[in-house]
Amino acid sequence: MATPLTTGGGVGYLRIATEEAYAPPEMLALYGDLLDGPDVDPGFESLVGFYLRSDAERPASVRRKLADLGEERLADMDAAGVDHAVLSLTAPGTQVFDPARARDVAALANERIAEACRAHPSRFSGLAAVGFEDAPSAVAELERGVKELGLKGLICNSHIKGHYLDEERFYPILEAAEALDVPIYLHPQTPPRDMIRPMLECGLDGAIFGFGVETGMHLLRMIVKGVFDRFPALRVVVGHLGEALPYWLYRLDYMHAAQVRAARYATLRPLELTVSEYFRRNIWITTSGMAWAPAIMFCREVVGADRVMYAMDYPYQYVPDEVRAQDALPMSPPELRRFYETNAIEVFRLDLPGEHGVPPTGERFPDRAGVGHVARHGEGPAAPDPRDSFRPA
Repeated sequence: MATPLTTGGGVGYLRIATEEAYAPPEMLALYGDLLDGPDVDPGFESLVGFYLRSDAERPASVRRKLADLGEERLADMDAAGVDHAVLSLTAPGTQVFDPARARDVAALANERIAEACRAHPSRFSGLAAVGFEDAPSAVAELERGVKELGLKGLICNSHIKGHYLDEERFYPILEAAEALDVPIYLHPQTPPRDMIRPMLECGLDGAIFGFGVETGMHLLRMIVKGVFDRFPALRVVVGHLGEALPYWLYRLDYMHAAQVRAARYATLRPLELTVSEYFRRNIWITTSGMAWAPAIMFCREVVGADRVMYAMDYPYQYVPDEVRAQDALPMSPPELRRFYETNAIEVFRLDLPGEHGVPPTGERFPDRAGVGHVARHGEGPAAPDPRDSFRPA
């Protein structure tokens, strides 16, 4: 018989789930209009068309649960022992709409999530959505979401019609997130038109593979294009155990340094840190959809125990037994508390009752610069010592 899962912190910590999706019904209706229009994006049709129009049990359940911010979601959290959920707008979010529609959908979603957080402050926190193509409007909405609505970060459902956050057009949004001291959650969507065809041909465009390829590339673009040198206090959270990048860190450090030294690409400039060091300074990783002990423990080893935290990926992967699997990870009780609770409180600055809470007002996350091997300005050794590059922070 399965061990009962309970909420309330009786196990010694709160289970905080950090990648939990929401969709306003109005947005789903607008998605339907896009599906009925001309020249539908193939990734949008594959992903949204399936979840919106299939009558199979799983997509029908996901549709219903996405739109619920009340009794069903709370009951599912209780049944899985999840104390608190960080809510965010589901993929592809606002990023398929024209700028005006994106702005309106973001504002609606932010109001709905904030309302749920006010109604259930011990159970919900939320992230703000914005319309990324209109940067001034996006900055204003992010500021409203954080300062007026009490939201705890920004959701970016990866590419913006084939464009990525390393482009300077999006820098005002990154600057605002850094100034507001809130993280950006970089969440997947299907690859853009010029990437997706060979994945679609064999059903690999979605969560099975395409999500990780596209979103991992997005994060890597941000690193190698110098985003975290320009915005050193910017925090980025990425799910699915880092979209596989932690397992490539040795090779990424080695090949990036080699390419910079060789001046192979004009777009690759010397960075202040190695690729792996940005994971230890600017990036947090969640276990959404990846309840597998060997991978979780490896990820903690190479990026640090204070970088890896729990997420469920509700409602797309609602599996209470995955909570039991993570309860059984080979960690001490203090380590489990950091994994389930403390890291989320710290990175999202969550306001939770009792002994749970945020750092003192104005306190920044610890300066992690200089940890491990640093290959500054492309002058590092030709072969980084893995004992240095991957020493846990």
